[in-house]
Amino acid sequence: MAEESEKFDSAIATWQEWQEAPWGRLRYTLAEANLLRDLDEEAGGGPLRILDLAGGDGGDAMRLAARGHHVTVVDVAPAMLAAAEARAAERELSDRVTCVRADVRALPADIATGGFDVVLCHNLLQYVDDVPGTLATALAPLREGGLFSVMAINRHSAALNVAVRSLDPAAALAALDRDLLRNEMFDSELTLHTAEEIIPLLVDLGCRHVRHYGIRSFCDYLTDDARKYDPEYYADLERLELATTARSPYMHTARLFQLTARKGTCS
Repeated sequence: MAEESEKFDSAIATWQEWQEAPWGRLRYTLAEANLLRDLDEEAGGGPLRILDLAGGDGGDAMRLAARGHHVTVVDVAPAMLAAAEARAAERELSDRVTCVRADVRALPADIATGGFDVVLCHNLLQYVDDVPGTLATALAPLREGGLFSVMAINRHSAALNVAVRSLDPAAALAALDRDLLRNEMFDSELTLHTAEEIIPLLVDLGCRHVRHYGIRSFCDYLTDDARKYDPEYYADLERLELATTARSPYMHTARLFQLTARKGTCS
């Protein structure tokens, strides 16, 4: 646990810079928009209890807490959690954000049986060996009928990303059958997945009403990164991404996939 947390804590400045970049902002804006499609269906519309697994410095949590929800952020990295607490205090959200240091694979009993309304499992699967087991552990704290959201790097995007960004068809061809990706920021080797692989696992675990979204369907294939910092251009790009996040075929080649589902046989 200490070795894993050190990788993430040592890169926190780089990570926060990435979050403020156009591609980072799009990642969080799109995830929030997709969640709201489902959260708007919740009866009553009152505050929800949300569990954010491997939530880092609270990128998702702050947006949801700002909407009035109560979010528990679980992560192994103490500096990431300290940053989340600082962000919550800065935004006057400390009463809605709770940070817990724990390994997602061994959750404290009060969290594992917490009966949360929503559980987020964003950008965790690429770091674990046992995907079905991790999904089962992540679903355990969710109440029956609650909303589950899982996000991961899309393996379908790997070859396209190499071809467009590096102009290297040979490397793109090699990437077609490769499921590993080196992450320099966190000094980790990531395992890539597809939504088509994860959806049956969710169904086997009792999830229903699965929805498939794409995160950054266009951004990563537009090679002029500097232009994305222009506010007008970014606004156009954001509108395009929001329009295509749930539109076929774009979500199939997006850089990330997001799946939302309901636990159990809810109506």
